[in-house]
Amino acid sequence: MALTLGQGPEPDIEELRALAESAGAQVSATISGKRDRPDPALFAGSGKCEEILLACQAHAATLVIFDHTLSPGQQRSLTKLLQRRVIDRVALILDIFALRARSHEGKLQVELAQLDYLSARLVRGWTHLERQKGGIGLRGPGETQLETDRRLIGQRVKQLRSRLALVEKQRRNRRRQRDRQGAFSVSLVGYTNAGKSTLFNALTHAGVYAADQLFATLDTTSRRVFLAPGEFMVLSDTVGFIRELPHSLIEAFKSTLHEAADADLLLHVIDASDPDRERQQQAVDAVLAEVGAANVPRIEIFNKIDLMGIPPKSEPDPYGRIHRVWLSAADAEGIDALREAVRSHMPAFPSPEKEPWSGMVSEHLNAMQPSVQSLL
Repeated sequence: MALTLGQGPEPDIEELRALAESAGAQVSATISGKRDRPDPALFAGSGKCEEILLACQAHAATLVIFDHTLSPGQQRSLTKLLQRRVIDRVALILDIFALRARSHEGKLQVELAQLDYLSARLVRGWTHLERQKGGIGLRGPGETQLETDRRLIGQRVKQLRSRLALVEKQRRNRRRQRDRQGAFSVSLVGYTNAGKSTLFNALTHAGVYAADQLFATLDTTSRRVFLAPGEFMVLSDTVGFIRELPHSLIEAFKSTLHEAADADLLLHVIDASDPDRERQQQAVDAVLAEVGAANVPRIEIFNKIDLMGIPPKSEPDPYGRIHRVWLSAADAEGIDALREAVRSHMPAFPSPEKEPWSGMVSEHLNAMQPSVQSLL
């Protein structure tokens, strides 16, 4: 069981509950509070911590989750005071990512973020082994152990970064290949559980995993989607964003998130039925700005209109390009309008009779003709 603590509005508490349940916890109680500034030692203050302790005892809770980032010192003090395991929002999200990662790249990225989080908590993490100034038998190998752990983590981080650099090189090669073929690159972005994977399946029939849960998809998947005779796009499904996404995760997943920065067009999927959708859009915008994708053209996709009882529709901008589409990915309503919206953002496309590479081959053969004739 878990006990969660949040200090924000009601949507934040519900999101934290959903995160905890996604990690496999059973939430037995939620406690909220307000402070002008966090307590340096306990974050929540002694009175609130006493309330948390009583709730833990009443519900036999074994885990306490804070909806904020705790310093290593605060985490240790809270664990000692509450006599239970205490984690923060960052650790919770990392745990969910570790559960959901399936691809080799995804597992490497999650492990790198976990080690980055752990390394900051190694400071004073071995106080029971520190050297004592008290005589024979009390001079432990504490500093040596701490230094050994730091060195091992550093070596592993170096290995992970090297492997991810190789994966990123392979990704760039694939990207250049798509560019040479004249492919129009489109990336799905949005808040977690907005319906990106469901929309991806509706467009591609790829059958990627989609579920009504946070961070159901971590691994990037790309498929070719035909829009009209001779016109297609390469659509990529990316990891979902969330409020206060840990910076270490953004750094670890930067190669994956660059799919959005390098795309020709972004499809920003928004849960139209969520009352907190404006704050979610702001969170997505913040992450896109951090990975250099703020200026990529985008279409806003308001998904889940089936939950609102409204028909699909599209809205053009002053230049005639469709910049907003209302649809239901689950019912495949409004998918045709989305295809037309993407086409309105595409440059002039080669005719179906002439492949993108055929012109280059013809020019190359024409350039060779004088040499061939001289040989004859």
